[in-house]
Amino acid sequence: VKHQQMYTPTFIVEVLDATTKEQLCFLDKVDPHSTIGDIKSLFYKSYPQWYPARQALRLDTRGKSLRDDEVLQNLPVGTTATMYFKDLGPQLGWTTVFFAEYIGVLLTYLVFFFRVPYIYSHTYALTSGPHPVVKLACVCHTFHYVKRLMETIFVHRFSHGTMPLRTIVKNCAYYWGFSAWLAYYINHPLYTPPSYGELQVKYALLTFAMCEVGNLSIHMSLRNLRTEGFRVRRFPTPTKNPFTWLFFFVSCPNYTYEVGAWLSFTVMTQCLPVAIYTLFGFIQMTIWAKVKHRAYIREFKDYPTVRMAIIPLIL
Repeated sequence: VKHQQMYTPTFIVEVLDATTKEQLCFLDKVDPHSTIGDIKSLFYKSYPQWYPARQALRLDTRGKSLRDDEVLQNLPVGTTATMYFKDLGPQLGWTTVFFAEYIGVLLTYLVFFFRVPYIYSHTYALTSGPHPVVKLACVCHTFHYVKRLMETIFVHRFSHGTMPLRTIVKNCAYYWGFSAWLAYYINHPLYTPPSYGELQVKYALLTFAMCEVGNLSIHMSLRNLRTEGFRVRRFPTPTKNPFTWLFFFVSCPNYTYEVGAWLSFTVMTQCLPVAIYTLFGFIQMTIWAKVKHRAYIREFKDYPTVRMAIIPLIL
């Protein structure tokens, strides 16, 4: 008995410029199991100036960009697919992004702490503040961002995702600018210590330390969730580590601990610019947490209903 060989049709992919509709690339005999990432690699061979990370391919000029892992035969197209290309501009990897943001913040703060000449009055150049809380604030601020750098190197696992260069410039301006603003006032010669003195500073320091440990614990838990080679997606759950028990109540406890750390730093320094930075950070992290929370609910039918996004039982 002769077995009839199954014929799998190949695809034709036409790539047009999203703005001018000009044909940029014509790909013949494309395997139907090819991913969008594969299409980008083939496109890159024709246009070396547009490496895959700066390419956005869409099925419609105003549509959503296709993910790299989407398979050609699963798209709502026939055997002839038309895609629209948009240049995302120069891109940098997430590790580079975080290094640029965090190292800049660290150095900016230290410039004010050591009172580099021409920042304050010449009388105070290269001196240090007389209040112990000023030195403690510098230690906490430095520790926070050194921890972030260490997590970037040893804890976080990044996909091949990138960020546009123009966005990095805006992010660095935000982080470095706020760092300079709060450091200017905390290290100012006229800075006054907190109203309740040493007691206020100690309680704030204890809370700050707990939140930093909690934040690291959550990042480690999330890292273990994304074990290399583990294909089944899971949502994060509490472990034996007590700091992860916040997962019982919120979807993004890493943001909860981050906000807690900055609230503690605000109380410790009793400085208005720090409070404003904390507020802005809380607003942004709440937006991120809500997006993540909704994604968990959509993906997992058994997702715990008691969980909120960032604040237990409230938000």
